[in-house]
Amino acid sequence: MIHTSSGKPFLRLLLLTAIAFLIQGYHPYAEDAEIYLPGVEKILHPNLFPTGQEFFAAHASMTFFPNLIAFSIRITHLPMEVALFAWQLLSIFLLLLACWELACLFFPTSRARWGSVCMIAALLTLPIAGTALYIVDQYLNPRNLAAFAGVFMLARTLEKKYLRAFLWLVFAAAMHPLMWVFPCSFCILFIVLEQWRILSEGPDAKAFAGLIFPLAPRPSRAYDEAAKRHAYHYIQNWTWYELLGAVAPLLLFWWFARIARAREWRIAARVSRAFIIYGAIYLLGALAIDLPSRLEALARIQPLRSLDFLYIVMSIMIGGLLGEFVLRNRVWRWLLLFIPLSAGMYLAQLDLFSASAHIEWPGAAPKNPWEQAFLWIRENTPVNALFAIDPYYMDIPGEDEVGFRCLAERSRLADGVKDNGVVSMFPPLGEEWWSQVQAQSPWKNFRAQDFMRLKEKYGIGWIVVQQPAEGIDCPYDKNAVKVCHLP
Repeated sequence: MIHTSSGKPFLRLLLLTAIAFLIQGYHPYAEDAEIYLPGVEKILHPNLFPTGQEFFAAHASMTFFPNLIAFSIRITHLPMEVALFAWQLLSIFLLLLACWELACLFFPTSRARWGSVCMIAALLTLPIAGTALYIVDQYLNPRNLAAFAGVFMLARTLEKKYLRAFLWLVFAAAMHPLMWVFPCSFCILFIVLEQWRILSEGPDAKAFAGLIFPLAPRPSRAYDEAAKRHAYHYIQNWTWYELLGAVAPLLLFWWFARIARAREWRIAARVSRAFIIYGAIYLLGALAIDLPSRLEALARIQPLRSLDFLYIVMSIMIGGLLGEFVLRNRVWRWLLLFIPLSAGMYLAQLDLFSASAHIEWPGAAPKNPWEQAFLWIRENTPVNALFAIDPYYMDIPGEDEVGFRCLAERSRLADGVKDNGVVSMFPPLGEEWWSQVQAQSPWKNFRAQDFMRLKEKYGIGWIVVQQPAEGIDCPYDKNAVKVCHLP
């Protein structure tokens, strides 16, 4: 447990939170915020999104995340941007606190413990093999909250405080319908191993596939199209280095176990051995549901998202061992490791969000021209306005994957980037999604009559384009992004 009598660990964790945040950056309306934030906005303002809400309501119905964030905004009366900013900082601090407590159980020395926490702080945006995940995203979402809850769950399990571990499990499950499964399954595995009740042989992969084969629906064409955008769900599509990112940690944990056993760090040794089994089980599970094409729809279970929890603990182990055996009490060694490492992570984020400010502070005018256009839409168009936009607008260079719905707070037709992620999880939405995406393709060749056809079919009244069509008025025309009102 964290020692708060002197206050030093607490203050250092606050400082590390600030440093980690500065390295990672902050983009509140990027990437999956397009899926999660409209649920919050709909609770706060029920008249928003009269059209197309099914593409975010499906996720919102499976988590209390939008209810929690909306409740916090209502009771604090904070602007939404400020509340999101505060929650992001809190989620980073709580993850570092949880990692500190876990490191205290693994390592007896202060230098090893701080090596663990510093490593996590530097690597918040470490890519997790081929899963398209980070340890913590650059924007608030349910995974960030489930991440620290999972680490707390493990720490309480190792202390045999099972009631507290269960409460963290409940919180994680309330935040994310999937990410709680992985720390929970590890804790169960660890308890089983501790009680020496290991099953002599696990389920055969073919038998497992045969068991779930009847439960797997035959994928539709719409689902196939959505799945193409999520190749990372299928391990057979991973590159060699992504596969290495799934297998190498198992070898590292074997090495950690040997070192810990030699140093008589019993908990670290037992956890390391358990992670070898944990990683192997999920790797075999991924192969079992990925290789038979008939089980394509089951890929949405995403067993290799288990690597997210594994990578957090692996980073704690690596940082602790470096602190204990390499960095020791030499300040220059700590600086020599963490300054270049942090600089590399920082520069990677600058490149990833090249058209946006590294930290998008609440209330600050956005640098990104697409964000500027979306904000204009929020402030100058009717709440019930329905928009059409290039279905692959998030892939446009310089757009930086800024979400239209979550920032503009207006309805739009289905897109081919984020809404298909929803379809990959909820196949019944596939036909309507595919119909709308097809109706908007090929967007770059659209003329005035094509936009009017969309208006006739779906009732759109506004479009966001880069090149305006003849005869269509564009009240917003700035920085190569135009917002036009259909006659």
